[in-house]
Amino acid sequence: MDILLIVAASYFIYTITVFVRNLFEFRSLKECSYGSDKQPLVSICIPARNEELVIERCVSSALDQNYNNFEVLVLDDNSTDKTPYILDKLKADNSTLRTIKGKLKPDNWLGKPWACQQLSKQARGEILVFIDADVWLENTAVSRSVNALNDSDAITVWPKQELKTFWEKLIIPMIYYGLYSLLPAKYVEENPKWLPKTIRKKVGVQFAAACGQFIGFNRKAYEKIGGHSSVKNQIVEDVELAKVIKRNGLNITMYDGLKTVNCRMYRSHHEIFEGLRKNFFVGFGKNTVLFLFMSVMQFIVYIAPVYILLMGEPDQRFYAAIILGVIFIQRWLLDIKFNWNPLMSLLQPLTILWFEVLGIRCLWDHYTGKKARWKGREV
Repeated sequence: MDILLIVAASYFIYTITVFVRNLFEFRSLKECSYGSDKQPLVSICIPARNEELVIERCVSSALDQNYNNFEVLVLDDNSTDKTPYILDKLKADNSTLRTIKGKLKPDNWLGKPWACQQLSKQARGEILVFIDADVWLENTAVSRSVNALNDSDAITVWPKQELKTFWEKLIIPMIYYGLYSLLPAKYVEENPKWLPKTIRKKVGVQFAAACGQFIGFNRKAYEKIGGHSSVKNQIVEDVELAKVIKRNGLNITMYDGLKTVNCRMYRSHHEIFEGLRKNFFVGFGKNTVLFLFMSVMQFIVYIAPVYILLMGEPDQRFYAAIILGVIFIQRWLLDIKFNWNPLMSLLQPLTILWFEVLGIRCLWDHYTGKKARWKGREV
């Protein structure tokens, strides 16, 4: 048990350092106002496939911006629900909205990159902002984004997640906890200076990250990387876009979505499981060794201390209690930041066990060749 505590403590030296840095360096978009003569045209691009439950709120929020020079484009990606009807109704009430009927997907493309590529061809803006249909924007989102893109080739925003069901509250915050405790946001923007110059650029790409729920580009940067065609067959297309950006010598800056971008990612346990099933293992580059290593580490760090707290020797229980206390404090700080229920942090071990089960299913899919389905398509 002592070995488990030493491993867990070593892991926390790193995660605590990263977490504290991110509390200061993972910024929100700054508010900014523009005179009418200084506003570049912004194209808000929304791919939509079977989004009847969310598309009206998404599009309405995109149309309601305090920025004057923008257009909203929505691509109906061959929806089979009421999405086209809702879009026609919205279009009748607002000339700023342009709707596009998506073309059939080529075999060598995945659905979302194909939809975004079509949108980019129709967009007229100097700035392209891609958002998912389950996102809704505050009315300052575009002006803040334009301000941020004055200093970056691309930006990505991690939305404030709306959580309603038990499973949403249990699982979704863990995604943000992993982000805040494992990936220094500063290294997404610039390569670590402590790396030798000879390998800094190559290794720095591995720190690339993005959230496809909101990602914006200056058009010249978008065209330089080849747009979404550069990630046309990538399931985790947002992270791959960030890597392509950095490989091309461009920069991407990462922000949180407080007071700017909101999202309700999933609405049921089935949606959460299937949604994460398609990209959890892929997010590790399908590296089985790394995937299993992180799975074991998560078990040692988050589950073992609970067992030791209950069954260990008194001095072991003391150190286990410290480790668990650090975990809960970190989770509580995130809960306060994003206005989530802090009591759910106490169920962190259950959250980890859920992800362990998800990981087993992902490996099963990989080695049996079984594909996940999303929005009626295999991915």
